[in-house]
Amino acid sequence: MKRKFLFSFVMLVFIFSCSKNNETNQKDIDSGNKLKTTNSFKGVNWADARDNYNSGWVLPSGVLSGDSYSTIKSHAQTICSNFQSKLGANTVRIPINPPTVSGFWSNYKGTIDGALAQGMKVIICCWTESGSVGTVTNSTNFYAMWTTVVNAYSSNSNVYFEILNEPFGYSTSNWLGLCSTWLSKYSSIPRGRVLVGGTGYDDNVNNVGGDSRVSGCLFSQHMYPWWANYTTNGQWYNKLSSACNNYAGSTILTEFGCVMNSGLNFYGTSSTDNIVCFLQGVTNYTRAKGMGCCYWPGLRDGDSYSMTTRNSNYSLNVVNASGVSQLNWGWGN
Repeated sequence: MKRKFLFSFVMLVFIFSCSKNNETNQKDIDSGNKLKTTNSFKGVNWADARDNYNSGWVLPSGVLSGDSYSTIKSHAQTICSNFQSKLGANTVRIPINPPTVSGFWSNYKGTIDGALAQGMKVIICCWTESGSVGTVTNSTNFYAMWTTVVNAYSSNSNVYFEILNEPFGYSTSNWLGLCSTWLSKYSSIPRGRVLVGGTGYDDNVNNVGGDSRVSGCLFSQHMYPWWANYTTNGQWYNKLSSACNNYAGSTILTEFGCVMNSGLNFYGTSSTDNIVCFLQGVTNYTRAKGMGCCYWPGLRDGDSYSMTTRNSNYSLNVVNASGVSQLNWGWGN
Protein backbone atom coordinates (compact mmCIF):
# COMPACT_ATOMS: atom_id res chain seq x y z
CA MET A 1 0.00 0.00 0.00
CA LYS A 2 2.81 2.43 0.87
CA ARG A 3 4.55 1.78 -2.45
CA LYS A 4 1.30 2.16 -4.40
CA PHE A 5 0.50 5.41 -2.57
CA LEU A 6 4.00 6.75 -3.22
CA PHE A 7 3.70 5.95 -6.93
CA SER A 8 0.35 7.73 -7.14
CA PHE A 9 1.73 10.73 -5.30
CA VAL A 10 4.77 10.95 -7.58
CA MET A 11 2.56 10.79 -10.66
CA LEU A 12 0.36 13.59 -9.32
CA VAL A 13 3.44 15.74 -8.66
CA PHE A 14 4.72 15.02 -12.17
CA ILE A 15 1.43 16.00 -13.77
CA PHE A 16 1.21 19.15 -11.62
CA SER A 17 4.80 20.08 -12.55
CA CYS A 18 4.16 19.68 -16.26
CA SER A 19 1.01 21.74 -15.98
CA LYS A 20 2.80 24.53 -14.17
CA ASN A 21 5.72 24.61 -16.57
CA ASN A 22 3.52 24.66 -19.61
CA GLU A 23 0.76 26.84 -18.28
CA THR A 24 1.31 29.37 -21.05
CA ASN A 25 -0.19 28.98 -24.50
CA GLN A 26 -0.74 25.22 -24.50
CA LYS A 27 -2.98 25.84 -27.51
CA ASP A 28 0.12 26.41 -29.63
CA ILE A 29 1.02 22.74 -29.17
CA ASP A 30 -2.47 21.43 -29.78
CA SER A 31 -3.59 23.79 -32.53
CA GLY A 32 -2.67 21.38 -35.31
CA ASN A 33 -0.43 23.99 -36.94
CA LYS A 34 2.32 21.78 -38.40
CA LEU A 35 5.38 23.98 -38.24
CA LYS A 36 8.71 23.05 -39.69
CA THR A 37 10.75 22.57 -36.52
CA THR A 38 14.34 22.75 -35.37
CA ASN A 39 13.82 20.74 -32.18
CA SER A 40 16.42 18.17 -33.18
CA PHE A 41 18.96 20.76 -31.92
CA LYS A 42 19.28 20.08 -28.19
CA GLY A 43 22.32 22.13 -27.53
CA VAL A 44 24.73 23.97 -25.28
CA ASN A 45 27.52 26.48 -25.84
CA TRP A 46 31.12 25.61 -24.99
CA ALA A 47 32.73 28.97 -24.30
CA ASP A 48 36.02 30.70 -23.57
CA ALA A 49 36.35 31.69 -19.90
CA ARG A 50 37.73 35.09 -20.99
CA ASP A 51 34.85 35.62 -23.48
CA ASN A 52 34.37 34.51 -27.06
CA TYR A 53 34.76 38.16 -28.08
CA ASN A 54 38.52 37.98 -28.35
CA SER A 55 41.23 39.65 -30.38
CA GLY A 56 43.46 36.56 -30.21
CA TRP A 57 42.70 32.86 -30.26
CA VAL A 58 39.42 31.71 -28.75
CA LEU A 59 40.00 28.86 -26.29
CA PRO A 60 36.86 27.07 -25.04
CA SER A 61 37.20 26.22 -21.36
CA GLY A 62 39.77 23.46 -20.93
CA VAL A 63 41.54 24.12 -24.26
CA LEU A 64 45.07 25.47 -23.81
CA SER A 65 47.08 27.29 -26.46
CA GLY A 66 49.90 24.75 -26.14
CA ASP A 67 47.67 21.69 -26.56
CA SER A 68 48.14 19.37 -29.54
CA TYR A 69 45.32 18.35 -31.86
CA SER A 70 45.08 14.91 -30.26
CA THR A 71 44.94 16.37 -26.74
CA ILE A 72 42.23 18.86 -27.68
CA LYS A 73 40.21 16.19 -29.47
CA SER A 74 40.43 13.86 -26.48
CA HIS A 75 39.32 16.58 -24.07
CA ALA A 76 36.51 17.58 -26.43
CA GLN A 77 35.27 14.00 -26.56
CA THR A 78 35.21 13.80 -22.77
CA ILE A 79 33.41 17.13 -22.39
CA CYS A 80 30.88 16.32 -25.12
CA SER A 81 30.28 12.87 -23.68
CA ASN A 82 29.41 14.59 -20.41
CA PHE A 83 27.16 17.06 -22.23
CA GLN A 84 25.32 14.04 -23.60
CA SER A 85 25.10 11.92 -20.46
CA LYS A 86 24.55 14.64 -17.85
CA LEU A 87 22.59 17.26 -19.77
CA GLY A 88 20.99 15.24 -22.58
CA ALA A 89 22.52 17.46 -25.28
CA ASN A 90 23.16 16.42 -28.87
CA THR A 91 24.49 19.75 -30.19
CA VAL A 92 27.40 21.99 -29.23
CA ARG A 93 28.02 25.56 -30.42
CA ILE A 94 31.74 26.31 -30.78
CA PRO A 95 33.38 29.71 -31.41
CA ILE A 96 35.88 30.67 -34.09
CA ASN A 97 37.50 33.91 -35.21
CA PRO A 98 40.10 34.83 -37.86
CA PRO A 99 43.17 34.67 -35.53
CA THR A 100 42.21 31.20 -34.28
CA VAL A 101 41.77 29.80 -37.78
CA SER A 102 44.86 31.48 -39.24
CA GLY A 103 47.17 30.58 -36.36
CA PHE A 104 45.81 27.59 -34.42
CA TRP A 105 43.50 25.80 -36.83
CA SER A 106 45.34 22.50 -37.22
CA ASN A 107 45.10 21.97 -33.46
CA TYR A 108 41.84 23.79 -32.79
CA LYS A 109 39.99 21.46 -35.15
CA GLY A 110 40.18 18.98 -32.30
CA THR A 111 37.28 20.79 -30.59
CA ILE A 112 35.07 20.15 -33.60
CA ASP A 113 36.36 16.69 -34.45
CA GLY A 114 36.02 15.55 -30.83
CA ALA A 115 32.39 16.65 -30.77
CA LEU A 116 31.70 14.98 -34.11
CA ALA A 117 33.36 11.78 -32.90
CA GLN A 118 30.79 11.73 -30.09
CA GLY A 119 27.97 11.97 -32.63
CA MET A 120 27.17 15.60 -31.80
CA LYS A 121 25.86 18.23 -34.17
CA VAL A 122 28.29 21.16 -34.22
CA ILE A 123 27.39 24.80 -34.84
CA ILE A 124 30.55 26.72 -35.76
CA CYS A 125 30.02 30.42 -35.09
CA CYS A 126 32.25 33.42 -35.82
CA TRP A 127 32.79 36.01 -33.06
CA THR A 128 34.22 39.47 -33.55
CA GLU A 129 37.16 40.81 -31.54
CA SER A 130 37.40 42.24 -28.03
CA GLY A 131 35.76 45.66 -27.85
CA SER A 132 33.74 44.68 -30.88
CA VAL A 133 31.67 47.23 -32.76
CA GLY A 134 29.43 44.42 -33.99
CA THR A 135 30.76 44.29 -37.54
CA VAL A 136 33.40 42.45 -39.56
CA THR A 137 36.40 44.76 -39.38
CA ASN A 138 38.56 42.96 -41.96
CA SER A 139 36.66 41.28 -44.77
CA THR A 140 39.75 39.64 -46.24
CA ASN A 141 40.53 37.85 -42.98
CA PHE A 142 36.87 37.03 -42.40
CA TYR A 143 36.43 35.25 -45.72
CA ALA A 144 39.85 33.58 -45.54
CA MET A 145 38.74 32.13 -42.19
CA TRP A 146 35.43 30.91 -43.54
CA THR A 147 37.02 29.42 -46.66
CA THR A 148 39.33 27.33 -44.48
CA VAL A 149 36.45 26.20 -42.26
CA VAL A 150 34.07 25.47 -45.12
CA ASN A 151 36.74 23.49 -47.00
CA ALA A 152 37.24 21.35 -43.90
CA TYR A 153 33.61 20.65 -43.03
CA SER A 154 31.26 21.42 -45.92
CA SER A 155 30.82 17.70 -46.66
CA ASN A 156 29.89 16.81 -43.07
CA SER A 157 26.14 17.04 -42.62
CA ASN A 158 26.47 17.35 -38.83
CA VAL A 159 28.30 20.67 -39.11
CA TYR A 160 26.40 23.97 -39.29
CA PHE A 161 27.84 27.38 -40.09
CA GLU A 162 26.71 30.53 -38.24
CA ILE A 163 27.91 33.49 -40.29
CA LEU A 164 28.43 35.98 -37.44
CA ASN A 165 27.44 36.18 -33.81
CA GLU A 166 25.40 39.26 -32.81
CA PRO A 167 25.76 41.62 -35.80
CA PHE A 168 24.73 44.65 -33.74
CA GLY A 169 26.83 47.14 -35.71
CA TYR A 170 24.90 46.62 -38.95
CA SER A 171 21.67 48.07 -40.20
CA THR A 172 19.20 45.40 -41.30
CA SER A 173 19.95 46.13 -44.96
CA ASN A 174 23.73 45.97 -44.55
CA TRP A 175 23.54 42.80 -42.48
CA LEU A 176 21.41 41.07 -45.10
CA GLY A 177 23.85 42.26 -47.76
CA LEU A 178 26.77 40.61 -45.94
CA CYS A 179 24.78 37.39 -45.53
CA SER A 180 23.92 37.42 -49.23
CA THR A 181 27.60 37.78 -50.13
CA TRP A 182 28.53 34.94 -47.76
CA LEU A 183 25.88 32.66 -49.22
CA SER A 184 27.07 33.41 -52.76
CA LYS A 185 30.69 32.65 -51.87
CA TYR A 186 29.77 29.33 -50.25
CA SER A 187 26.83 28.34 -52.40
CA SER A 188 27.75 24.65 -52.25
CA ILE A 189 26.62 24.52 -48.61
CA PRO A 190 22.91 23.70 -48.27
CA ARG A 191 21.16 26.70 -46.80
CA GLY A 192 19.60 24.47 -44.19
CA ARG A 193 23.07 24.22 -42.64
CA VAL A 194 23.63 27.99 -42.45
CA LEU A 195 22.51 30.18 -39.54
CA VAL A 196 21.71 33.86 -40.02
CA GLY A 197 21.51 35.94 -36.86
CA GLY A 198 18.64 38.23 -36.06
CA THR A 199 19.40 41.94 -36.09
CA GLY A 200 21.09 43.63 -33.15
CA TYR A 201 22.38 41.12 -30.62
CA ASP A 202 20.65 38.32 -32.51
CA ASP A 203 17.54 39.70 -30.83
CA ASN A 204 15.06 40.02 -33.69
CA VAL A 205 14.76 37.26 -36.27
CA ASN A 206 11.53 38.80 -37.57
CA ASN A 207 13.63 41.56 -39.17
CA VAL A 208 15.49 39.13 -41.44
CA GLY A 209 13.42 35.98 -41.76
CA GLY A 210 11.27 37.12 -44.67
CA ASP A 211 14.06 38.38 -46.91
CA SER A 212 14.52 36.33 -50.08
CA ARG A 213 18.31 36.67 -49.87
CA VAL A 214 18.37 34.34 -46.85
CA SER A 215 15.49 32.07 -47.78
CA GLY A 216 16.04 28.47 -46.78
CA CYS A 217 18.51 29.37 -44.03
CA LEU A 218 18.14 28.70 -40.34
CA PHE A 219 18.01 31.70 -38.01
CA SER A 220 19.74 32.51 -34.72
CA GLN A 221 17.91 34.19 -31.85
CA HIS A 222 19.28 35.23 -28.43
CA MET A 223 17.52 36.18 -25.18
CA TYR A 224 18.71 36.95 -21.66
CA PRO A 225 16.95 37.78 -18.37
CA TRP A 226 18.43 41.27 -18.07
CA TRP A 227 16.52 42.29 -21.21
CA ALA A 228 13.38 42.75 -19.10
CA ASN A 229 12.09 42.37 -15.55
CA TYR A 230 8.98 40.19 -15.53
CA THR A 231 6.99 38.39 -12.87
CA THR A 232 5.36 35.69 -15.04
CA ASN A 233 6.74 33.13 -17.45
CA GLY A 234 4.00 34.18 -19.88
CA GLN A 235 5.62 37.58 -20.30
CA TRP A 236 8.91 35.96 -21.28
CA TYR A 237 7.06 33.56 -23.59
CA ASN A 238 5.48 36.53 -25.33
CA LYS A 239 8.77 38.46 -25.53
CA LEU A 240 10.45 35.60 -27.36
CA SER A 241 7.38 35.20 -29.54
CA SER A 242 7.49 38.86 -30.57
CA ALA A 243 11.11 38.49 -31.66
CA CYS A 244 10.86 35.40 -33.85
CA ASN A 245 7.32 34.02 -33.96
CA ASN A 246 6.87 34.42 -37.71
CA TYR A 247 9.92 32.20 -38.28
CA ALA A 248 10.01 30.07 -35.12
CA GLY A 249 9.94 26.88 -37.16
CA SER A 250 13.33 27.65 -38.72
CA THR A 251 14.93 29.41 -35.74
CA ILE A 252 17.33 28.10 -33.10
CA LEU A 253 17.61 29.94 -29.80
CA THR A 254 21.40 29.78 -29.88
CA GLU A 255 21.95 31.70 -26.65
CA PHE A 256 19.87 32.01 -23.50
CA GLY A 257 20.92 31.51 -19.93
CA CYS A 258 20.68 32.65 -16.33
CA VAL A 259 22.34 32.20 -12.94
CA MET A 260 22.61 28.52 -12.07
CA ASN A 261 24.68 28.59 -8.88
CA SER A 262 22.29 30.50 -6.58
CA GLY A 263 20.11 27.54 -5.61
CA LEU A 264 17.01 28.63 -7.53
CA ASN A 265 14.46 25.94 -8.39
CA PHE A 266 13.41 26.20 -12.02
CA TYR A 267 11.37 23.07 -12.62
CA GLY A 268 7.84 22.28 -11.49
CA THR A 269 7.38 25.47 -9.50
CA SER A 270 5.36 28.64 -9.77
CA SER A 271 7.41 31.79 -9.19
CA THR A 272 7.40 35.55 -9.66
CA ASP A 273 11.21 35.67 -9.71
CA ASN A 274 12.35 37.21 -13.00
CA ILE A 275 15.13 34.65 -13.50
CA VAL A 276 12.91 31.64 -12.87
CA CYS A 277 10.18 33.15 -15.05
CA PHE A 278 12.75 33.75 -17.78
CA LEU A 279 13.98 30.17 -18.00
CA GLN A 280 10.47 28.74 -17.75
CA GLY A 281 8.99 31.18 -20.25
CA VAL A 282 11.56 30.77 -23.01
CA THR A 283 11.66 26.98 -22.66
CA ASN A 284 7.87 26.85 -22.69
CA TYR A 285 8.08 28.69 -26.00
CA THR A 286 10.77 26.49 -27.56
CA ARG A 287 8.81 23.41 -26.53
CA ALA A 288 5.53 24.75 -27.87
CA LYS A 289 7.05 25.78 -31.19
CA GLY A 290 9.33 22.79 -31.68
CA MET A 291 12.26 25.21 -31.65
CA GLY A 292 15.81 24.04 -31.02
CA CYS A 293 17.91 25.81 -28.42
CA CYS A 294 21.48 26.01 -27.16
CA TYR A 295 21.91 27.04 -23.53
CA TRP A 296 24.56 29.63 -22.66
CA PRO A 297 26.77 28.13 -21.49
CA GLY A 298 26.94 24.38 -21.09
CA LEU A 299 30.52 24.95 -19.94
CA ARG A 300 32.40 28.15 -19.29
CA ASP A 301 34.90 28.22 -16.45
CA GLY A 302 34.04 30.83 -13.82
CA ASP A 303 30.63 31.73 -15.26
CA SER A 304 27.69 31.70 -12.82
CA TYR A 305 25.40 30.85 -15.75
CA SER A 306 27.31 27.67 -16.60
CA MET A 307 25.26 24.47 -16.43
CA THR A 308 28.39 22.54 -15.44
CA THR A 309 31.76 22.93 -13.79
CA ARG A 310 34.87 21.14 -15.01
CA ASN A 311 37.02 18.69 -13.07
CA SER A 312 40.76 18.28 -13.62
CA ASN A 313 40.07 15.10 -15.62
CA TYR A 314 37.65 17.05 -17.87
CA SER A 315 34.55 15.33 -16.53
CA LEU A 316 31.71 17.71 -15.65
CA ASN A 317 29.55 18.34 -12.60
CA VAL A 318 25.96 19.57 -12.95
CA VAL A 319 25.47 22.87 -11.09
CA ASN A 320 21.65 22.90 -10.82
CA ALA A 321 19.62 19.76 -11.55
CA SER A 322 16.36 21.71 -11.83
CA GLY A 323 17.95 23.90 -14.50
CA VAL A 324 18.86 20.79 -16.48
CA SER A 325 15.28 19.52 -16.11
CA GLN A 326 13.88 22.82 -17.37
CA LEU A 327 16.31 22.84 -20.29
CA ASN A 328 15.21 19.33 -21.22
CA TRP A 329 11.61 20.51 -21.02
CA GLY A 330 12.46 23.17 -23.57
CA TRP A 331 14.02 20.56 -25.82
CA GLY A 332 10.72 18.68 -25.84
CA ASN A 333 11.99 15.81 -23.66
